[in-house]
Amino acid sequence: MKTRTRLRNLGIFLSAFAMLALSSRLAIANGAPQEAAKPAYTIPEYNAFQAANSEKDPTTKLKDLDDFVAKFPNSTLLQYVYQLYYQTYLQQKNYAKEIEYADKLIAVESADLGSRLQASLARVQAFPAVFDSKAPNASDQLTKQRDAALMGAKLLQQLPKPAAPPMTDDQFNDGKKPALALFNSAAGQADLQMKDYPSAITAFKAALSFNPTDAGTEYQLGLAYLAMTPPQSMDGFWALARAIQMKVPQSDKVKDYLRAKMLAYEQPTCENLLDAQVSELMQLSASSTDLPASYSIPSSADLQKIAQGSTIVTVLADLSGGGDKAKNTWLAICGAEFPEVVGKIIDEQKTDTAIDFMVFFGATEDEVKAATTANMDVKVYLAAPPAPPAGQTAPTPQPDVVRLQKDDGIRFAGTVTKYDPSPFMLYWDGVKVDPTIIPEAETTGKKAPAKRAAPKP
Repeated sequence: MKTRTRLRNLGIFLSAFAMLALSSRLAIANGAPQEAAKPAYTIPEYNAFQAANSEKDPTTKLKDLDDFVAKFPNSTLLQYVYQLYYQTYLQQKNYAKEIEYADKLIAVESADLGSRLQASLARVQAFPAVFDSKAPNASDQLTKQRDAALMGAKLLQQLPKPAAPPMTDDQFNDGKKPALALFNSAAGQADLQMKDYPSAITAFKAALSFNPTDAGTEYQLGLAYLAMTPPQSMDGFWALARAIQMKVPQSDKVKDYLRAKMLAYEQPTCENLLDAQVSELMQLSASSTDLPASYSIPSSADLQKIAQGSTIVTVLADLSGGGDKAKNTWLAICGAEFPEVVGKIIDEQKTDTAIDFMVFFGATEDEVKAATTANMDVKVYLAAPPAPPAGQTAPTPQPDVVRLQKDDGIRFAGTVTKYDPSPFMLYWDGVKVDPTIIPEAETTGKKAPAKRAAPKP
């Protein structure tokens, strides 16, 4: 609403500026003695123009203007006639004709700067109402819109500060900012639709420099970044997050789009981790205009590289170390399967259907032997577990693992599902314990000795 008010005020100012120029040119000094003071038009031209200008009925006004052009096709008053044309067509909501005559006026390089500028503003604002992306000349329409928008921005920067009303340079420059934002944003929209993404980015950034809180322009900047080849993903994610924070229309759908783009970029094994990343991005974008240099989101290639170089030793070291290293490592290995992990049972928690072995894993055998606190929760099912998600295989129950006890060694394969950073605990599911380390069943009333697994890293 504030932007519309400012644009309306600027339009009123430009209209007044143009009419001052018009009145000075139309001022006929009756009986002026100097030849230079004679107007560059005839009395009949002047009278015909004034008749059209004073007409209140739009249809009759347009007829009067048509008559003027037919009688005086080369008149120096044509620039003012074109102004009346597009203003009248705007009154009739005939936006195609409004654009046609605004373009005619803009093309008159000798016309008053204020008149050409006002025509540029009217033309740029009318364009969305008539543009047809499926039209055969759609590209030509977009090119003309972009050029007109850039011309409007150029003319506005050339506009001199008027003597009245009195204002400071800062007030005058601030008054121009809404229209400069509008012109640059319109140029960016045209470039975006023409798939000239670098030019669109330049235009949108210029628009935001004049109006940093324009959610629509921020959103389109994000689209342009993500459409680049290759995409400038981080800049695009940041711009979309900023747009959402600024309450862009349909912000819920924009957030879904942002999440989908981040998912395609990162491809984490555990998709649910993405929600925390989106929340973090939203929080950062709410407190900063610019993308922090230290902030990044790993790509799928980054995560694959981390996963390929990971062992259970490096995973535990990275996760327990915290910071970005832990965050990226977890993104890379969450949901990953490890074929062989060994450790020492510290404790156990049993239910009717499963047993959680509290296990310590260490990098050395001495470290494992000395351990009294677990760093892994290894869930083994004693009975058939709940149905797993689609595409996953349910682990085979191993009721025999109840014969394992405290201080026994354990060797297993399994999938990491989550971790707690403090106190540190890594959780395993889908576990298959190596049957060779499970003690044999009792046969003589005494429990057979356990087959202790060598806790090697």
